[in-house]
Amino acid sequence: MRTDAEQVLQADPALYRAYVENDFKLPGGYDPRLTSLGRFLRRSSLDELPQLLNVLLGQMSLVGPRPIVPDELIHYGHRASLFLSLKPGLTGAWAVLGRSRVGYPGRVDLELAYVREWTLWRDFLIILRTLPIVLSQHGAH
Repeated sequence: MRTDAEQVLQADPALYRAYVENDFKLPGGYDPRLTSLGRFLRRSSLDELPQLLNVLLGQMSLVGPRPIVPDELIHYGHRASLFLSLKPGLTGAWAVLGRSRVGYPGRVDLELAYVREWTLWRDFLIILRTLPIVLSQHGAH
């Protein structure tokens, strides 16, 4: 991303509206905040690798609800505290069951089902499904 990515987003009302209406994402080819290298990193999911440091520091878990921007909490309503009760994960149910192809409210349902029904076995299955999903680039942008 450009260093002034948030300013670019906030300065253009039409761009910000498209960002919000598209579940706080912009298609890679339409996102002026991304550099050419950034498009490649996002498409290949290599942009997620720095989050491994967050996992090692204990700020994130390997599997859990995917991090969101604060504005997205509105979609969780009174269930936001349930969503926030687990550390965000490098991968998670939403990441392997649709990624960017699953918008709100479907994403809320997937993430909250994960939180409510957490098991170590489910985490293991999510980890196994992550690599093929990332390599296929389905839902990545």
